[in-house]
Amino acid sequence: MHGAHKVITVADVVRGSESVLVTGASGFIGSAVVRALIDDGYRVRALCEPGRDDDNLEGLAVERIVGDIRDPATLDDAVEDASIVFHLAAIYRFWAADPDLFYDVNVGGTMNVIRAAERAGCSRLVYTSTVATLGVAEDGRPASENSLVHFEHLFGHYKRSKYLAEHEVLRAGATGLPVVLVHPTFPVGERDTAPTPTGRTIVEFLNGRIPAYVDTALNVVHVDDVARGHVLAAQRGAPGRSYVLGGENMSLRAMLETLADVCGLPAPRVRLSPRMVLPIVRSAEWFESTVMKREPTLPSEPVRMATTRMEYDTDRARRELGYSSMPARTALTRAARWFVANGFVKEARVERIRRSGKLGPEIDLRADAARVQSREGARRR
Repeated sequence: MHGAHKVITVADVVRGSESVLVTGASGFIGSAVVRALIDDGYRVRALCEPGRDDDNLEGLAVERIVGDIRDPATLDDAVEDASIVFHLAAIYRFWAADPDLFYDVNVGGTMNVIRAAERAGCSRLVYTSTVATLGVAEDGRPASENSLVHFEHLFGHYKRSKYLAEHEVLRAGATGLPVVLVHPTFPVGERDTAPTPTGRTIVEFLNGRIPAYVDTALNVVHVDDVARGHVLAAQRGAPGRSYVLGGENMSLRAMLETLADVCGLPAPRVRLSPRMVLPIVRSAEWFESTVMKREPTLPSEPVRMATTRMEYDTDRARRELGYSSMPARTALTRAARWFVANGFVKEARVERIRRSGKLGPEIDLRADAARVQSREGARRR
């Protein structure tokens, strides 16, 4: 039985008059959503994972709550008096020592958020899904919200858990909870501190660790555009409707060539077939995870993803929400600039980028060697 939802049209909310809750608020996309909401005049309550670095929220006027979405009591407190819930908290990576973690957080945690939002009578739940729950480009046509996923393309526990979680959100919507779903593509940009899998690709390139590329395609979008899309989905999205929040479709080769051009670095020239690389990666993954008991250097899931073309059509979000996105070149430049300026790139590579003069004179590109060594040490641990 659902709680009595507040009778309110979300687009007519007097911004600043009611609080909104953001789960996963200290994360890459979550913190960008927080900033977009503040810019739009909302009062934001930020739910942050215990023990997680929340530097992405530094200096922001938000009410911070530390809590785990697996704890229903925490969520009951967090949603109190919140008109809208933005649920972004999730495990977004391609490997975990205990695969149950994906389902406990991504599925169980989402069900807890749904129950809390129902009990509190929230006017809207904006759920951050992923394009991984949709189909992929076929016959030269980008995928869209109407593309049906092939089960064999639900590679790994991240995709499977998000697919199950989305089912629970849609089921809640069918029984009365006002839900809107957003599907980010491959966001890049500032404050990707983890970094995310897409950000890690940029970091690896900047550090000279991508000598070759696989023949695949993806959709590149700046995280600030994705964040703004979340706000627009809350304000203008139709209940039960899904929206792809993306930017520009490009091959992985084109993405790396763009990074090479804006940074003054050489682009990889060797093309590999994902299907040829996959058996080698799977063997290495098994050895590292099973024998060495550590996270694989390169999990097989992204290589399996590369056997498809991850191109997406964002027309629905642009038409119905008024969504827009910056060019991929701008997004990649900003991401590279941030990684260089924040100690993710080795000193010798930073000096090479600095000498090229291409990335932009307005940013100090001198590497802090201590921070680089600290990050490298943390990765080894």
